[in-house]
Amino acid sequence: MAASIIDSSIFQGIFTTDAMRHVWSDENRTAKYVEIERALAIVQGRLGIIPKEAAEEIVSHCRIEEIDMARLRQQTERIGYPILGVVTQINQLCRDKLGEFVHWGATTQDITDTATVLQIREALALVDGELEAIARAMARLAKEHRLTPVIGRSNLQQAIPVTFGYKMAGLLSAILRHRERLAQLKERVLVGEFAGAAGTLASLQTGAMETQAGLCAELGLQQPTIAWHTIRDNIAETGALLGLIGGTLGKLSMDVKLMMQTEVAEVFEPYHHGRGSSSTMPQKRNPIASCYIHAAISVVRQHAAALMDAMVADHERSTGPWEIEWIVLPEAFCLIAGALKQSRAVLEGLEVDAGAMMRNIEMTGGLVMSEAVMMGLGPYIGREYAHDLVYDLCRESLAKRTPLIDLLEAHPEIRRHVGRAELERMLDPANYLGQSGVMVDRVLERMG
Repeated sequence: MAASIIDSSIFQGIFTTDAMRHVWSDENRTAKYVEIERALAIVQGRLGIIPKEAAEEIVSHCRIEEIDMARLRQQTERIGYPILGVVTQINQLCRDKLGEFVHWGATTQDITDTATVLQIREALALVDGELEAIARAMARLAKEHRLTPVIGRSNLQQAIPVTFGYKMAGLLSAILRHRERLAQLKERVLVGEFAGAAGTLASLQTGAMETQAGLCAELGLQQPTIAWHTIRDNIAETGALLGLIGGTLGKLSMDVKLMMQTEVAEVFEPYHHGRGSSSTMPQKRNPIASCYIHAAISVVRQHAAALMDAMVADHERSTGPWEIEWIVLPEAFCLIAGALKQSRAVLEGLEVDAGAMMRNIEMTGGLVMSEAVMMGLGPYIGREYAHDLVYDLCRESLAKRTPLIDLLEAHPEIRRHVGRAELERMLDPANYLGQSGVMVDRVLERMG
């Protein structure tokens, strides 16, 4: 029985992925607890902190297959945390009371935090893989449509032409920065936790720091400089990264939704029979993936804020803020995985209608090229006067529904300096794309 959207047998394939659900599953999380206890026994046996025989016995039973998950649920509900239940089960599996040495010198939060970091490592690898695929799809679109004119929009009004490649390259630049952030994040986040009751490792009279270093090395994590039981900026930063990624995916989905409007019809999400159809309006082709992206990333942003709330922890071990992470971190990763999946599908199959883009540029009868005309006339009659003159002619064009070029050509002040051929050149969108192509190339160069 599933109540969450990410565990729903109906919706889970829309809002997340099986791979990310596995990372944050009970089974994988518990496997991480067992993996850490195993690594701890190996290191402490090597250092002589626990008997070698005990270490070998503990290691032989540190297998997720030997953990009774139904019993662990009962133990967790009774105790309040799952770690003691795992430790108890491993202990009872060992012969001759050798299991008493499991979890030696550790505390519940050491194991929990380190397991979370191991899960984050797996989850970030999935996120980065999707970002890489999205970057490739954006780069292809940016290259193919480097000089495909599309109207730029400001305050939802037509502004001046840009190119569709420019729009894609702008989003691509953000995706590339997210990949940089993700790589930089690892140094601060992929750090183990082994510090004991209040973070001082007083539980180990000898070999404390050597145990900490060995455990982190065994798990492929960095050794902490100091305990971070209630210093949670690393987890909050992880949430912030997911929020930033979500913001860029949301921007993509917003533009696609707007460009899919019937009156615009410049791009379309990939077509599949029946997808996006209405139960009552057969003509509809709704932006389904973009809707799911928007919903998912909106929740991810709220979860990022919740992780910042979790930073406000009391003293050396907290009473409640820590558990916020248990609730929101798995869901944030699962939802961003779904948003990434939907974004990748949109980009890899995006239908681009260059003809519709040009039609929309031309629908105002040349008004969107008024800045180009103003700048073109500036050297002859002065920029400010040219602005006021073109402004008036634009108003007249709208009122009379007359093409702007006809009014420009008929104006005596303008006719003194330029003819219709020159005005047509000024009004050609292809001649007023600025540095769009250059900027596309600069972003593509960063792809390597």
